[in-house]
Amino acid sequence: MDRRSFLMTAGVLAAGLGAPVRGLAAPGSVALPAPATPGTRTLEEALKARQSRRDFDTRPLPADVLSGLLWAACGVNRPEIGKCTAPTAMNRQEIAVYVTKADGLFLYEPKEHGLKRLGEADLRAATGKQAFAATAPVNLVYVADMTKVAGTTPDEKIFYAGADTGFISQNVYLYCAAMGLATVVRASIDIPTLAGAMGLPGTKRITLAQTVGYPKA
Repeated sequence: MDRRSFLMTAGVLAAGLGAPVRGLAAPGSVALPAPATPGTRTLEEALKARQSRRDFDTRPLPADVLSGLLWAACGVNRPEIGKCTAPTAMNRQEIAVYVTKADGLFLYEPKEHGLKRLGEADLRAATGKQAFAATAPVNLVYVADMTKVAGTTPDEKIFYAGADTGFISQNVYLYCAAMGLATVVRASIDIPTLAGAMGLPGTKRITLAQTVGYPKA
């Protein structure tokens, strides 16, 4: 395998190959800074380091690391055609990434590479039944718009929503492995309670949550 730096295969994050640009956030959103990159770590090294961890330090993620995390998850890597780092069936792009932090609930906007604040309440504890969810700096919540997801039957739609979420989650895993972050994807969620706290309509379905932070020393 050609040993190029991890994520370089998709384009250098800060060098005009679909990289996010500051100052393009939509009204009501905050533009994210240029993403932090993993330097010279290769894809093979990231794959070897990929693991689930449940020991999280409480210190917040720097803005550029959060920026890189979200871009890796499902950011736009081919702006000329609006395509993203994670595939979706029929390019429906139906999975939204919500970000819960101590200072509130946010929605990641891939096209603008920005964060839209949706509320000021700390919902981290509601994102999972595990104790660490309440104190880890970031919990991502993946939400499928069931009006957009591919498929003609309810079972097909659930299948595609789950598969498309998995692609995003694995992108997060690899970014975390490359950056020395800890992460774990989780399905142990009180979904009705969390959906209510997030103000989600019935057409939007929580598929998974994923905790991210620095590993506890």
